[in-house]
Order: sequence, then C-alpha cells, then structure tokens
Amino acid sequence: MSPSRDRRGFTLIEVLLTLLIMTGIMVTITQVLTGARRTRDEVHNIQERQLAGPAILDQLERDLRGMFVYDRDPHDLLRIRDRVLSGFDADTIDFVTTTDGLLPWQDNPSEPFRAGDWNEVGYRLRPRPDSDEFLEIYRREGFGVDDRPFDQGRYALLSDRVKGFNIEVYEEDGPDTDPTEAWDGEEGGADSEFVGIPARIEVFLTIEMAPRLAREQLIIDRRTLTYSRIIRFPAYLRKTIDTAPIPAIPVLTPPVAYVPGGGSDAGGGGGGGGLLAPEDPNAPAGGEGGGDGGGDDNPFGGAGSSGGTDDLFGGGSSR
Repeated sequence: MSPSRDRRGFTLIEVLLTLLIMTGIMVTITQVLTGARRTRDEVHNIQERQLAGPAILDQLERDLRGMFVYDRDPHDLLRIRDRVLSGFDADTIDFVTTTDGLLPWQDNPSEPFRAGDWNEVGYRLRPRPDSDEFLEIYRREGFGVDDRPFDQGRYALLSDRVKGFNIEVYEEDGPDTDPTEAWDGEEGGADSEFVGIPARIEVFLTIEMAPRLAREQLIIDRRTLTYSRIIRFPAYLRKTIDTAPIPAIPVLTPPVAYVPGGGSDAGGGGGGGGLLAPEDPNAPAGGEGGGDGGGDDNPFGGAGSSGGTDDLFGGGSSR
C-alpha cells in the first residue's frame, strides 16, 4: 500500500473572506483616484474661470482706461459695432490707446523689437474653424497710429470657447438711460450722433468651461459662465474733446528803449527824457522839455519853454 498524503486547501469561507478584503481595497483605491481626478478638474475650471473670462475683461478695461483722444478726430475715437456670428453675439470694439504694446514690433531683422507707446487696439471674434458651437476672440494691435485706426494690425488669440460677446453703449449715465447697440461715427457721417466718447459701456462675455480630459468622462459637464463689466469713462476725458488746446505762436510786444533827456549848453534848456515807444501814432510821447534853443528833432523829446511836469519818466523844465 502507498502511504496516504495529507491534502489540505482553503475552505470556502477563507476564499470569500479574501475576496471581500481585496474588493474593499480596490474600492478604496478607486474612490481615491476618482476624488483626485475630480479635484484636478475643479482646479482646472477655477484656473480657467480666473484666467479666461476676467483676464480678457481686465485687459479690455486697461486698454480703454488709456484711450488716446488728444488732437484726434472725434469720429475716429471709438467704434463699436453690433454683429452676430453663427447665432452668437460677436460685437467689435476699436480705439487708440496709450497702453504699452503686447506684441513687439520689428521694422528690420537687424533692429531690436520695440513696443509702441500708442497703439491701435480692437477686439474681434470669428467662428471657430473646427467647431460651430464656439467663437474665437482675438485682440488686434497695430503699432503706432495712422489714418486707419480701426483696421490692420496683428491678432492674438485670447479664447476659443466663447459663446457670446455683447457690448451695450450708454450715451448718458443713469439708471433710466436706454442702451444702444452700436457707436460708430463713421457710419452716420458728419451728422452722426454717436461721435466722441459715451458715458459708459457694459460688456458681457460668455465662455463655456472646457473639460479637463473629455476621454476620461462618460458625461461631459458643459457649463457656461457669463462675465460682465461696467466701464465708465471719466467726464474730463469727454470734455477734453470739446476743449482741446490749439497750439499758437505767441505775439510779443516790441521792447521799449529809454532815451535820456538833456540838450546842449548853447541851446539853453535841456530836453526832457522819455521812453522810446513803438511805432504807434497813438502812443504817448516822452516828457516835454523846456528851452527855446533845445534844437532836438527827437519826436519823443521836450520842446518849448514850459516843462511837462506830468511825465513820470523825467521830463523837466529848463532853467
């Protein structure tokens, strides 16, 4: 007979207990990973909310605060147009600002890059090429100022998930003022009422939050946020247009020379002194001097026997 072998294994309870422990560990790990990914997405959305929407409006307000209006045509100060693209609001705004340029300019490859002190700036939108659900917003910047301040320049992409960009213009500041959708002095010509600078504008920017990684999410959360900004233009900026100083060449009065009086010894009394006034027939002459023999041809000198005592500049009588 062959010796018997002791074959012992895991019981069913032990196997089930092991599976239960491993399941609990896997569930815990899955929850930790899910929470970490959710936290990562929330941080991404917070960053996008802080960088995309407010950053664009901050830059727009910074450019408008530096608007340049001195010695410029009121029709070319500000242009706001109402537009609709793909069913979304896509208004445009153009002006000239003193904000330092964000896009360095280089005339020649051998010269260094420069940033303009005065720049033509605009904000424009276009449909997104790869999606009909979004718009792209760009910031236009033209180096310097020319006779076409609302055209040309280079474009920098600000956001590609825009759902709307609307600008309301208020000619007067107040709670009961009705807004207008456009402010374009060129469109109405010389008789246009939308000339110069309005009292305030209200900007509304709608952006959809982008998911962190769409491939990892079974249900994509499409949340849209609308940011608003009220920008009031100071009163002195609007008054500058009406009271712009006009440079002029100053007119100086010719200098006045003093001519001392006094005649010769042979002629008797000396003629009174006086100021040599400009060539003005109505200008007062110098003091009248006495002495019959004071043969002086100076029209501003003294002549005659009686001295002009009313002259404060030295007309005296002869002895």
